[in-house]
Order: sequence, then C-alpha cells, then structure tokens
Amino acid sequence: MEHSSKRIFYGWWVVAASFAVAFYVGGTVIYGFTAFFEPIAEDFSWSYTQVSVAASLRGLEMGFFAPIMGFLVDRFGSRKLAVCGTIAVGSGLVLLSRTSSLPTFYGSFVILALGVSACTGTVLMTAVANWFRKNVGRALGIMASGFGASGLLVLLVVRLIDTYQWRNTLLILGLGMWVIVTPLALAIRRGPEQYGYLPDGEQPGESTQNRESGTNEITFGKSVRDTCFWQIAGAEGIRMMIVMAVITHVMPYLSSEGVGRSSAALITTAIPLLSIIGRFGFGWVGDILDKRYVMAAAYFLMGAGLLAFSHIHVAWLVIAFLLLFSPAYGGLTSLRGAILREYFGRTSFGRIIGVLMGLAALCGMLGPAVAGWVFDNSGSYRIVWLAFSGVTAIAAVLMLRVRRLPQGLPEN
Repeated sequence: MEHSSKRIFYGWWVVAASFAVAFYVGGTVIYGFTAFFEPIAEDFSWSYTQVSVAASLRGLEMGFFAPIMGFLVDRFGSRKLAVCGTIAVGSGLVLLSRTSSLPTFYGSFVILALGVSACTGTVLMTAVANWFRKNVGRALGIMASGFGASGLLVLLVVRLIDTYQWRNTLLILGLGMWVIVTPLALAIRRGPEQYGYLPDGEQPGESTQNRESGTNEITFGKSVRDTCFWQIAGAEGIRMMIVMAVITHVMPYLSSEGVGRSSAALITTAIPLLSIIGRFGFGWVGDILDKRYVMAAAYFLMGAGLLAFSHIHVAWLVIAFLLLFSPAYGGLTSLRGAILREYFGRTSFGRIIGVLMGLAALCGMLGPAVAGWVFDNSGSYRIVWLAFSGVTAIAAVLMLRVRRLPQGLPEN
C-alpha cells in the first residue's frame, strides 16, 4: 500500500469487513436463533430447557473455543481463522436444517460454536485492535455495531420462517454464509506493519512509535495474574450471563406475556439495533474519559433496563428497557476490548481477550439454561430478570475497583 495521505487507512477497511461479518453472523446465529426457538420446540415437542441447552452449547464459542482462538490468532492472524470460521458456520446452519434428533441438534450447535468463535469475537477484536491505538474504542465500537445492526436480519429471518418454514430458512442462511460472507473475510489483514504503518495509520518515526515500544507491552502470563484482569473478567462474566439469557428467551418471554409474534419480532430486532448507540457511543466516550467509570455506568444502566424488562406488560416500560439495556450492553461489548488494549497492550491481545471471553462464557452458558429452567418450573421469567438486575451492581463495583493506570505510563 502506498503511503499516500489521500488513501483511506487500511485499518478502516478491516473495520468495515469485520462489521459485515459480524452483521451476518449476528443476525443468523446469535440474535436470529430466538425466532427458531418456538417452531423447533413445537415440531419436536421439546421442552424450553432442552432447546435452551443448544444456546448454551453455542456459548462454547466464547467458552472452550475462545481461549484456543486467542492463541491461534496471535500465531496465524485473523484472516485465515475468519475464512475458516465462515465456512464452518455455513456448514453448521446446513446441518441444522437437516436435524431430526436432539443429538444432531446439539451437534449442529457445536459446529456453529466452532465457526462463530473463528470468525467473530476474539478474532475480529484482535484484527481491529492490531490496527488502532488512539482510536481503538471507536474502531472496536464500529466493528461491534455490526452485531447491533444484525438485528435487522431478525425480521428477515422471521419472514423467511413464516414463508419457507424453519428448515428451508436455515438452508438459505447457510448458503448465504458461504457465498456472501466468506469472500468478505478475505479482506481482513493481520496488522499495519506489513504496509509500513504503525497503528492509526501513523508513519514510522512519528511520536507514537515510542508508545508502541515493548516498554508498555505486558506479557500474557503477567496479564492473567494481574488483579485487574480478574476484575474485568468477573464483570464480563455477569454481562454475558444476562445478555445470553435475554437474547435467547426474549421471544418466548414476550409470548408468555401475551405479546404477538410480529410485535415480539419488532422488539427483538430493536434490542441489537439500539445497542449500536452504545457500541459506538460508549466506545467513543471511552477514548476520552476513564474507561472504568464509563463501564461501571453502563452496568448500572443494564440493571435499570432489566428492572423494566421484568414488567414488560406495561407499555412504556418496553421503551425504557430498550433505551437503557440495549445501549448499555452494546457499549460494554466495545469497551471490554478497549480497556484490555489500554492496560495490557497488543502483543498478546488475542490470548488475553480469548481467555477473558472463555472465562466469561462459563457464566454466559448458564444464562439461557437457568432462564429456561425457571420458566419450566414456575411458568414465569420475571424472577430471573429481577435477580439479574440486582447482579449488575456487582459488575459495576468490580469495574470501579480496577486500579487506575499509573500516571506517566504510556497508554497503548
């Protein structure tokens, strides 16, 4: 790439490609699954708990697989993993369309989890973080907004299911993954040095070079022994537990409260769409203000949103839930990578974010199953949302206890 000021810094093309991959995968696998929940349960006469286990298995993407992907991405780069991941996701969707038993159903989700872990999460965050330092919050926010915008696909998924049934819809989505998303993954590149740049597009010899030296990079071993890492991981675990439960059970919950399927689909679509406000907005604010305080505030907003969610039958509380919960959890998605980049550098970023996501996913895998179990045994989701609302305060306190970076230490 020529060093021309007229050229767009290639890091922004990496952000754009990552946004597109996140958009499709988020809309088809992560947010879109709730639209398949009831049709599949009805066809096979499975309980909500049995179907919810599939969502927990999908959580393997950030549990068992995320740390592995973290090590692999630091060694092989994001592009190879992203391409392989999109192929695997397509294969998982096609296999899921042919499922005829619970073991096959669960097996499909294990494949999906492997594919999603290789083309989203750790891999995309590492790709973007390697290209930016000063603008890392904003860059990660734009990339993460792909997941938020993917809510638009939920309406399409619902329409496809209503028109072509759930099996044919999964087949269509799987083919789309291969034909559309895999070529986009090829645009992702490992880092700016291969183009003669430093992060943010600055030239070698400019003032940021010293800040990118090894003196401000913390090794993987030292990072995971640091108290700050465990405080951030604990807070992220709480976020994952709650978010996975909400996005998996939102349509069944709304149905249990008497909300029609079309209205439930609109609310489900609004959750990730409104999270874009937080994914970009909180990421931008985090580049200006202390990330610890911004994240703590986001957790409090999540808690307030869940309190409103527990009384969703009151019309105006639906709006309150969407305006509080969605931007808050979206902003935390951007800031978790940004604060790790700030505190621990980029040399071992893939491994660090991978381990953090793996630990958090242990909680995330519990969320859908717990919510499904509570509903099966009580006939209501309300107690789950109230309990989760209180737990967000613990996450906020953990973030407030993260130590301030020493004055004079160059930020990464």
